[in-house]
Amino acid sequence: MPEQYHFSPGVALMVAGFDSAEDHAAAVAPIRAALPPTVDFVTPIPYTALQQMLDDSAPWGALGYEKALSLDEFSDAAIDVVVDQFPRKTSPMSFLPIFAMSGAFRDVADEDSAYGGSRSAGWMINIAAVAADPEAFAADRAWARAFWNALRPYASGTGSYVNFMTDYGDEERVRAAYGPVKYARLAAIKSKYDPDNVFHRNANIRPA
Repeated sequence: MPEQYHFSPGVALMVAGFDSAEDHAAAVAPIRAALPPTVDFVTPIPYTALQQMLDDSAPWGALGYEKALSLDEFSDAAIDVVVDQFPRKTSPMSFLPIFAMSGAFRDVADEDSAYGGSRSAGWMINIAAVAADPEAFAADRAWARAFWNALRPYASGTGSYVNFMTDYGDEERVRAAYGPVKYARLAAIKSKYDPDNVFHRNANIRPA
């Protein structure tokens, strides 16, 4: 990153391809043409390196809180909320990953996986408050909640990907994350393998 851009807000677009280098180049060509990047870096990497790419954004000891929503459409109204809310964060570590839920994700039927939400949902918006000190963390936790509430009218529901939930005590949101059919199926499995709910320090599914 050129030095003049250090510590400035920015937008990073990450494109992971699992085909040939030529196919990858063809996929990103329209993006490069429409939005010439400040920095452009393409390289083959191991899958494990892809998974670790953002680890440095959450160093050991950092305080974190996040909420997420699924949007069927990234409408102008939803974009207006993002443009208004995102600059209100306090900590430079807080960020807003936005995932395009497309490709092979949509090839799987809703009922074929425990993953919550519709397989037709177009976008996952994850509001991540991350800070090194309690004061900045408290401010950005409030920011994340306000941001989520402002975006909620444009979402497909109150559920989200459970890995992007930290209010584990909110059982209704856990149920919404999976939907009633999947939650019931998982609760039946839980009653077989963990009837005493020993494994409950997460987005908990109570045994049926």
